[in-house]
Amino acid sequence: MSTTAETPSTKPLAFVPETRFGVWFLSTDVWRIHVMGVALDSLQALAPDLPTGGTILDIGTGLGHSLGALATRFQPECIHALDPDPAFPAKAQASLAACPVPVTVHRTHAEAMDLPDASVDLVFCHQSLHHIVGQERALAEMFRVLKPGGHLLLAESTRRYIRSWIIRPLFRHPMHVQRTAPQYLDMLRRAGFEVRPDRVQTPYLWWSRWDLGALEWFGMKVPTEREETLLNTVVRKP
Repeated sequence: MSTTAETPSTKPLAFVPETRFGVWFLSTDVWRIHVMGVALDSLQALAPDLPTGGTILDIGTGLGHSLGALATRFQPECIHALDPDPAFPAKAQASLAACPVPVTVHRTHAEAMDLPDASVDLVFCHQSLHHIVGQERALAEMFRVLKPGGHLLLAESTRRYIRSWIIRPLFRHPMHVQRTAPQYLDMLRRAGFEVRPDRVQTPYLWWSRWDLGALEWFGMKVPTEREETLLNTVVRKP
């Protein structure tokens, strides 16, 4: 069951539509299991004491694969699903209908949410921040809608990966806003979030490497000095 909430925008915000390949890839089991599922496993391992129940906000819901996973893992009372794509509710229709908890659909931008202050217990932002042009404004909004003590679960691809030879031709991103893992962490701190070193992870997964892991397959060592391709972190609103 889902409902829809919309708020008029005072000025246009940028929306970068995905490529056909990108839309297809987001519908695959590879994305659902090996990208999103692995990220959720890692985030929960970083913060095993995350509370269940309450209200969850999902940033960049897309086709809605995250909804069932969030409902199963965190048993929320309700979920807010946010995506600026005008066709988002139609694309996510099956996932919205299958979600075992109530979902409110928000066809709006993360930089201008239509949610009250301190109304959300947990924000899930998986591979969405690098699509957003106004990243600092979006993080400020996430901070605003979180309750004190609430958490943001962030899983991101970094500049190194987004600008790689394999991603550039297949997906569409605002290239001028891509950042490194340390830069994203600095943005989180500036937004007011509490960033703990023990809740930061930079996995070097095969699919995020320029060679898709081929060199390691042939026995070469993974470089220890590198610009990280992925960032997982669980941060808290004090």
